[in-house]
Amino acid sequence: MNKKRVLVTGADGFIGSHLVEELLKEGYEVRAFCMYNSFNTWGWLDNLPKKILSQIDVFTGDVRDPNGVRTAMQDCNIVYHLAALIAIPYSYHSPDSYVDTNIKGTLNILQAARDLKVERVLVTSTSEVYGTAQFVPITEEHPRQPQSPYSASKIGADCMAESFYRSFDLPVTIVRPFNTYGPRQSARAIIPTIITQLLAGFEEIKLGDLTPTRDLLFVKDTAKGFIAIANSSELIGQDCNIATNSEITMQKMADTILALINPKAKIVQDEQRIRPAKSEVFRLFGDNSKIIEYTDWRPNYNLEKGLSETIQWFSDKNNLRSYKPGIYNV
Repeated sequence: MNKKRVLVTGADGFIGSHLVEELLKEGYEVRAFCMYNSFNTWGWLDNLPKKILSQIDVFTGDVRDPNGVRTAMQDCNIVYHLAALIAIPYSYHSPDSYVDTNIKGTLNILQAARDLKVERVLVTSTSEVYGTAQFVPITEEHPRQPQSPYSASKIGADCMAESFYRSFDLPVTIVRPFNTYGPRQSARAIIPTIITQLLAGFEEIKLGDLTPTRDLLFVKDTAKGFIAIANSSELIGQDCNIATNSEITMQKMADTILALINPKAKIVQDEQRIRPAKSEVFRLFGDNSKIIEYTDWRPNYNLEKGLSETIQWFSDKNNLRSYKPGIYNV
């Protein structure tokens, strides 16, 4: 599939920007769909070296606009749909925007791909659709549990994608990454929250509930997983996890980061960062047997290596400047 033209929605975001880099390395022609704004900024793509950026065909628009989506998708063979609203706390008070972006935006992608006869469509899901694990490791057959408006909107998008496969034979695969972390991750996630507070010199690190477990996946492994899935025709019409087949408590993960940066710092619980009890997902531990069976993908990063690379990136003052450690970002 090398040299084919691909469209990446959400290319200006965390995972999307890493996926764009990896696709370019593997020889694809990349069209990057970035959120239109009057400042003409392209999100994290602006941080890429000019040599890399010059290879990208940037399209600015909004996935909520079907006309822009259709225009962006012209002449593309493969679509990686990552554009979404992802913050769980923000979904509590702005659920309408999650329906418009995550469900209707995905519908626009599917409609355009059907009309333009795109060869492959990868729709990005999330491990949050599983809710608190009923069994581990969590396979793709695990029940869906909408424990937040965010996860409900992603379940809706997943169902829409599946319906287009069943109704119109659209070559869709639902890609379900577990808890991805790494350079460029947004401030609303726990790992950047800890690292940026520590690097800013805070002695008290404000966090929420640290009892949940997560399956932590380094972003470069996530990006490679997307590409591997796109290269497997056997995964058309399927859901597919990208996971490490492991779990760690947020307490242990936080202690690990403190030990690497400032062991004297202390964690304090911030009540505004705690989810409603019935909304908190207490355990995520993903099964990766399907992606291993149908692709050549394997995770290359363990937690120690991934955190080391992440901390190194945040330690660059130019990168840290993009964050506001003293403000709780929903």
